[in-house]
Amino acid sequence: MGQSGSTEGPSATIERVTRDFLQFRFDLEPFPDEILQKILSFLPPRELVTRCRLVSRRWKHLVDSPTLWKLKCEHERHADLLRASSLCNFFPWQRVFVKEIFWRNLIRNPCGQDGFDHWNVIHGGDGWVVENNRCPVEGAESQTCFVTSFFWCSKSQTIDLLKEGFCEHYLDVHQPPIVISDWVAGREDCGCMYEINIHLLAADRQSIKTFSNPTLQIDQWNNQIYHQVSHVFENYGPGVRFVQFSHKGKDTLFWKGWYGARITNTSVTVRCNVNENQRVAC
Repeated sequence: MGQSGSTEGPSATIERVTRDFLQFRFDLEPFPDEILQKILSFLPPRELVTRCRLVSRRWKHLVDSPTLWKLKCEHERHADLLRASSLCNFFPWQRVFVKEIFWRNLIRNPCGQDGFDHWNVIHGGDGWVVENNRCPVEGAESQTCFVTSFFWCSKSQTIDLLKEGFCEHYLDVHQPPIVISDWVAGREDCGCMYEINIHLLAADRQSIKTFSNPTLQIDQWNNQIYHQVSHVFENYGPGVRFVQFSHKGKDTLFWKGWYGARITNTSVTVRCNVNENQRVAC
């Protein structure tokens, strides 16, 4: 007697299940705009811009509407964006969400987890190395750090704000705060020195605003805890297109090896500007 049941192989089964699944359709067109916008607002920003926006003229209109992005702000709890958008008639919603320009660190490889990628490095003494942290840094991408030697070791990184997603008009008119942060520590058995230098540059690379700290010295027999060095650029004027970040360190005893400043969790972030005095029709 023959056996009952299907004799199709695994490939045929997968093809059939896939075909049956693709036959399912959920038509969103009958929904009114306000309901469809609420549904779309739960999708990832990149999907909205690169796929949903291309479905039809109606969907393009809905995705381009500030209403959809304000809905995303509400259920993702971005009250700061809602306040900032109220000061600007044409807030760059799609850039803000897709590029995440206000939420991410614009410095690449901030802790040395990728070696020296993205940094312009000048080696002094025995040069830079990457080591594990001797004390943890809360919130850091990696518990590693850049370590300096017995002569000045320096490195720098330049951020192109336009490539990161900011538009010229928004930078010039609203001048959103640019926040600089760096974390530095010493070894317990050796003192160290550290300096930081930041330039806000115009399109022609001329400096518009600068920040540098007095030399930070950490004495020998310290507790190895990291110290934060930070600064906020505000009201810096129009024309800023680049942020040039540089810092350097060395030890104080000229010991061969890597006993100098230990640097990690470097960051450059841009905050939403919610200054009511800068309400303009941009």
